[in-house]
Amino acid sequence: MNLSEHRIILGSASPRRKELLAGLDLEFTVDAETNCDEKYDPASRHDMIPLEIAKAKSKGFHRPLEDDEVLITADTMVFCGRDIMGKPKDRDDAVHMLRRLSGNTHTVVTGVYIRTNAKGQGFACTSEVTFKKLEDSEIEYYIDRYRPYDKAGAYGIQEWIGYAGITSINGSYYNIMGLPVQRLYTALKDF
Repeated sequence: MNLSEHRIILGSASPRRKELLAGLDLEFTVDAETNCDEKYDPASRHDMIPLEIAKAKSKGFHRPLEDDEVLITADTMVFCGRDIMGKPKDRDDAVHMLRRLSGNTHTVVTGVYIRTNAKGQGFACTSEVTFKKLEDSEIEYYIDRYRPYDKAGAYGIQEWIGYAGITSINGSYYNIMGLPVQRLYTALKDF
């Protein structure tokens, strides 16, 4: 795909995704209006749920695409064992999530869906993250200072908790932030 001949739309309100896509030096606009309720079957394979939601966000886009438009949608989820960790409902939920992640390795999966009028395709990217054993005072400091209520798993790797608590990463750092940009760039070129 010749990207200069298309108008790229990022179908996400996430400031992190906007920042990451901008890092590819692509011109794009942001339009996150969708009629997607983001429901999923918890019995689905975990690595497929974010892709299913990303595709639903694309299909639920609020208007038909023009012939020269490319829509990019994404969804990121955190999985710790059998637990699916979305965005925390409140402070107590955030504390619970970070205690669950503390001293453990978890998986972050981002599903990305790319669509034009003519076709659509998607992919899922998986990364593993290991936290040191976090003290309650560290968890509370992070939550009270950074208020991670808009982040799956109640944390942002690019924030204090990532600097102080993450001991290893296997996979894409940017995937953990919410958009695996290298893989997206390749997918756009090959689309």
